[in-house]
Amino acid sequence: MADGLLAGGGLGSEAMAPEPELPGWAAEEELERLEKGLFENEDSCSDCSDHAKPGSSLQSFVPEGKTHFPEMFQTSQLLFYERFRAYQDYILADCKASEVKEFTAEFLEKVLEPSGWRAVWHTNVFEVLVEVTDVDFTALKAVVRLADPYLCESQVSAFTLECMKELLDLKEYRLPLQELWVVFDDSGLFDQTALAIEHVRFFYQHIWRSWDEEEEDEYDYFVRCVEPRLRLYVFGYQKNSNIQAKGIRPNGQKVTHVVSSTMTTGLLQSLLRDRLCPEPCKEETEIQFHSDPLSAINACYEGDTVIVCPGHYVVHGAFSIADSIELEGYGLPDDIVIEKRGKGDTFVDCTGADIKISSIKFVQHDAVEGILIIHRGKTTLENCVLQCETTGVTVRTSAEFLMKNSDLYGAKGAGVEIYPGSKCTLSDNGIHHCKEGILIKDFLDEHYDIPKISMVNNVIHNNEGYGVVLVKPTIFSDLQEDAQDETEENKALKVQTSGEADEAGRVDLEELIQCATGKMELYARAELSEQIEGNCEIVNELVAASTQKGQMKKKRLSELGITQADDNLMSQEMFVSIVGNQFKWNGKGSFGTFLF
Repeated sequence: MADGLLAGGGLGSEAMAPEPELPGWAAEEELERLEKGLFENEDSCSDCSDHAKPGSSLQSFVPEGKTHFPEMFQTSQLLFYERFRAYQDYILADCKASEVKEFTAEFLEKVLEPSGWRAVWHTNVFEVLVEVTDVDFTALKAVVRLADPYLCESQVSAFTLECMKELLDLKEYRLPLQELWVVFDDSGLFDQTALAIEHVRFFYQHIWRSWDEEEEDEYDYFVRCVEPRLRLYVFGYQKNSNIQAKGIRPNGQKVTHVVSSTMTTGLLQSLLRDRLCPEPCKEETEIQFHSDPLSAINACYEGDTVIVCPGHYVVHGAFSIADSIELEGYGLPDDIVIEKRGKGDTFVDCTGADIKISSIKFVQHDAVEGILIIHRGKTTLENCVLQCETTGVTVRTSAEFLMKNSDLYGAKGAGVEIYPGSKCTLSDNGIHHCKEGILIKDFLDEHYDIPKISMVNNVIHNNEGYGVVLVKPTIFSDLQEDAQDETEENKALKVQTSGEADEAGRVDLEELIQCATGKMELYARAELSEQIEGNCEIVNELVAASTQKGQMKKKRLSELGITQADDNLMSQEMFVSIVGNQFKWNGKGSFGTFLF
């Protein structure tokens, strides 16, 4: 598992040697080279030494306090994507929750020096310098002895050398690795040791939960638990684009940007005929030419159009689109390929009010962010191909996304993530060969609005997990069981569903399932196919969740003394249209729920 890390120098000194800041393209190339390893960013730590240490790629810091401890490796300021890549590629991979300790031990055995290094044993009460004589990888513990000379700083004055010896004896001189801070060594020999222990420490302090092993063990632990906790609960890493919209160009003109690596007379004539001037021009249109799509996007103002000619374009930065523009390929998607290389932000980051993207293939490599994020506004994606690396498309709260006639594949997470309060319309798409097809985030919290979801004629196939997954809290299952026994609305819903199913023979081949404000109209054939059953199952679960959310809100209002709630106040106006989707060869079935 960690072989690639060692072979590629991922935690080694050569892969992480700090370099002076470089401008322009040189900085991009250097960044790509450095990010092949899990490096420590020299600018991310304000407490680090002013000078680089020969032989070591990491920086050091001097602990505060009265005791003069030696310098220690500074590893606590690793960036999000450095930790992300370490856990995903080198430590946890696709392990289950019950396998975490085993995978971690295997990783440490390949990168950790088993002896010959010093560390500060750090607790809430004291800090003491120790020497490591051996490592018990299975137990994730180090065998230590007190360093000579004896250095200790304690909040308790009575904590003497004899007390420390007695404590270590009780612990059989075996200490948890995450409680050790590695003493700096400028040879570079212990860089990997320091970084590996940092990842273990960070994991057990911030990510691991005592109940993780009690949950269902069939899920990929990294995707289900590590990534969201790392991103949201530890860092608050729900990235919001800070790119500001430019608005309308000062002179009021709209510009058409043409992207082509080379421009020939034949291509120019075709563009004039098909795109630039298809009819006699009533007014002059300004045209700007660019050799790469990123520069064209950055030059856009509100209302501009970017036309990308056939070719394979490699970019190293993100497309941050804050204005309402159109980005279109001139030809078939397979002929207009935009490939993003290097880590960093999302490939395409949308905040504009009305963005349209069409006829382009986006290819993502070596990424830690998704291929497309819609933070707000509306984004329409038509006739495109998305070759993903991590997650696919993320539709944030209050954003609107329309995808049609497109193909999405390769996501290591979900192909499409739908957040509460968003609107997502998927029509005639292929979503396949992802970890999950579509993931609907928990919307049961009282602060969340129910998403509006429409899925029509999509083919969701060959995904490792489910075609569609609904995330909801564990407590919801208990509430739902009670509600099914006590709530007349649910009883009526069951009767309605059953009655309509009996009359399914009078319906033609088109299946329509629509739900508005907890009311559902169902038309289905008497003998439902596997694909149609998937449509029904998804709607039924979303309806039940929506109904339960309404009941929970009623209960809260009742507790506040509001006994007769306004129907308009109670209405969440959830609309679900799930029609004609085909679910094929998904590893765990068409639909599932994930409880957290």
